[in-house]
Amino acid sequence: MRAFAELLDRLAYTPRRNAKLGLMACYFRAVPDPDRGWALAALTDGLPFSLPVRRTLQDLMANRVDDELFRLSRDYVGDTAETVALLWPQAQQVDVAPLLLGDVIEHLLSVERASLGDVLSGWLDRLDATGRWALLKLLTGALRVGVSARLAKLAVAQAWHRDVAEIEELWHGLTPPYTVLFQWLEGKAARPDVSQLPVFRPMMLAHPLEEADWRALDLADYLVEWKWDGIRVQIVAKAGVTRLYSRTGDDVTASFPELQQNLKFEGILDGELLIVRDGRVAPFSELQQRLNRKTVSKKLMEASPAHIRFYDVLELNGCDLRQRSLLERRTRLEHWHGDLQCANAGLCMTDLSELIAVSDKNTLREIWSKTREAAIEGLMLKRKASPYLAGRPKGHWFKWKRAPLTLDCVMMYAQRGSGRRSSFYSDYTFGVWRASDTGTAELVPVGKAYSGFTEDELARLDRWVRNNTTERYGPVRAVAASLVLEVAFDSVHRSKRHKSGVAMRFPRIHRIRWDKPCEEADSLEMLVAMIVEA
Repeated sequence: MRAFAELLDRLAYTPRRNAKLGLMACYFRAVPDPDRGWALAALTDGLPFSLPVRRTLQDLMANRVDDELFRLSRDYVGDTAETVALLWPQAQQVDVAPLLLGDVIEHLLSVERASLGDVLSGWLDRLDATGRWALLKLLTGALRVGVSARLAKLAVAQAWHRDVAEIEELWHGLTPPYTVLFQWLEGKAARPDVSQLPVFRPMMLAHPLEEADWRALDLADYLVEWKWDGIRVQIVAKAGVTRLYSRTGDDVTASFPELQQNLKFEGILDGELLIVRDGRVAPFSELQQRLNRKTVSKKLMEASPAHIRFYDVLELNGCDLRQRSLLERRTRLEHWHGDLQCANAGLCMTDLSELIAVSDKNTLREIWSKTREAAIEGLMLKRKASPYLAGRPKGHWFKWKRAPLTLDCVMMYAQRGSGRRSSFYSDYTFGVWRASDTGTAELVPVGKAYSGFTEDELARLDRWVRNNTTERYGPVRAVAASLVLEVAFDSVHRSKRHKSGVAMRFPRIHRIRWDKPCEEADSLEMLVAMIVEA
């Protein structure tokens, strides 16, 4: 546990990506199994348990620290795990027997919820402040040390001089604590065989189309297709089992059982998951209602029918096509989909991404300019000769998203961030003006954003929040209605869950309008007018 705590502590205070990679690579090489495997699971959100840790901590701290002192401390520190770690009374004599990460995990896999408090209390007594902090981060599942799942896998690959694609190729066929993975990397065992398992394969991603890319672009070398507003998915069918994975490799099969039941083939396909009704793509908000559900009712499936729009093919009938050109893969995909439609007459839950015939850039730009009006997210430009490469290789695929919408809003509330931003008020709720029943204008919240500003701007915003606080609601501060934020967002949809009746998608701070009076901020009517009905 000591080595794991030291790793998390150093990762939290190391801003540089390569330095983080070096720290993790050294840890994986130096720490034995199963501790390093469980650490890898923690860094990739793969721990197989869910426990009522926060409630248990509240009960434990209530017997050791005054409630008001704990509340004030939590508000000042900005992180529950760190607050508990610092306030926990240090035992007179720390047990000399080391607490091993593997032992902690194994115990948690079988612990009764009623006894969790006693077990956790005993562990906290055996650790110093850093160890307590790491243990609580592990249990809550919110490490927040600036490490993504892919970065952790990249560290494993670099530790043994492997390509990260090799690790990702195996990843979904392995389970924590990944002993077989480390044995293979160390040359003690053969490479794990996942060829007959319906596991996720690393997906090929696109770069945003920059001005320099546009100038160098020769349209004759590219296929152009629409960029749809759904979620990118991979459909894997092996030995009679069909799985549906998100772009990041999350298994979303349970949320769309009708696709699993009806798509019978042998291979791996790439496409977009949409809700399509009467031939028209529904807003993303409808798809969102089905995501992350463990069970889906027949009524919901009928109201929001799932649809796959295929883009590409990685493998068919045991033949790996990833090194073939995009043109060849597209031809194979068209033939396969034609056979699928013939074999499943009346099955309308799949189609192919439409290719756009265009020969000059001016025409293409005009098409792009109308994507928002057509409720399409933008365009994709894919090099015809491209193989299917994992990750985001430069120069092969480009995404040309429609221009964002902007609106002048008024900051209403602020909350501290997490991780490196835990001491700054960096999460902002903003609103727009709406006419009230009395005829006066009132602010109604329409979104929340925590990105889009520089570190210098964050420091200035934090000072402004502290100097203009009017009320406090736990960790949230209400502020004077006097600061205008120009907010950029991708789209806006109707929402029954929000007081304003609308919800922004992907809002971020575009500009801080220190110069603009709050009375001149925009209205709810202006925001509603931006809705594109499906």
